[in-house]
Amino acid sequence: MLTVIVPAHNEGRVIGRLLERLVPGAADGELDILVVANGCTDDTAEVVMAFGPSVRLLTAPVPSKREALATGNEAADGFPRVYLDADVELGADDVWALARALEAPGVLAAAPARELDLARSAWPVRWYYDIWARLPGVEAGLFGRGVIAVTEEGYKRLNDLPPLLADDLAASLAFGTDERTVVPDTRVVVHAPRTVRDLIRRRIRVVTGVAQIERSRDAPASSERTSGRDLLAIVRDDPRLAPRMFIFLAVTMAARARGNRAARRNDYTTWLRDESSRG
Repeated sequence: MLTVIVPAHNEGRVIGRLLERLVPGAADGELDILVVANGCTDDTAEVVMAFGPSVRLLTAPVPSKREALATGNEAADGFPRVYLDADVELGADDVWALARALEAPGVLAAAPARELDLARSAWPVRWYYDIWARLPGVEAGLFGRGVIAVTEEGYKRLNDLPPLLADDLAASLAFGTDERTVVPDTRVVVHAPRTVRDLIRRRIRVVTGVAQIERSRDAPASSERTSGRDLLAIVRDDPRLAPRMFIFLAVTMAARARGNRAARRNDYTTWLRDESSRG
């Protein structure tokens, strides 16, 4: 049985669209979907229960993704396992494709190709992501997708990670390039922020999380930072992207200033959640 674990904190507005795509794949009993509602004060549990016995609802009193994943792992049976954020969209066929990718020798972790939903985003947000999506680390890494599938050995690797704000980046870095794969014939829909303000909030969290990884002795050694050479190569390959690069750099600098300030305060618990993409 393939297990899907979905931690959900106040995701009542969006988790239904995810489950609508997953539940048809659970009809034959070979897909075990566990939603862990953690510290919810909205109708997340009610939305999940409306999908009936095809979804197992678990609850955790504390709003903590890490604790929610631990609760899901305790209830899970067997491998592989797919960990899935509640605010993305992924179909059951894509889940099975990820599981098949893990059958390749040496592969411990897999993620789907990323499809950014920018339809409701302001133009500066769209321009930012035009650059971001072309960064080498973004193209090859497992982070920023809201999905990671692992074998039993891959699960042990993740379980050894310390508590980190940038948990998806740390999960990607926990595997070597020959141990992880992005499966090209799969798609996860990631909903982008609508406003520049929400984009910056999201990027502040990323900057703070990267700083925590780099300062933690128990975290993976590399954070795969983007270099100036990477940025120059993007504009050199397509000069029409130059105006977008200015937007990308402006957002990056604003987020870096505030994120590094939070890191200097050792504030790795403030979760700057983007609510606009959940509208």
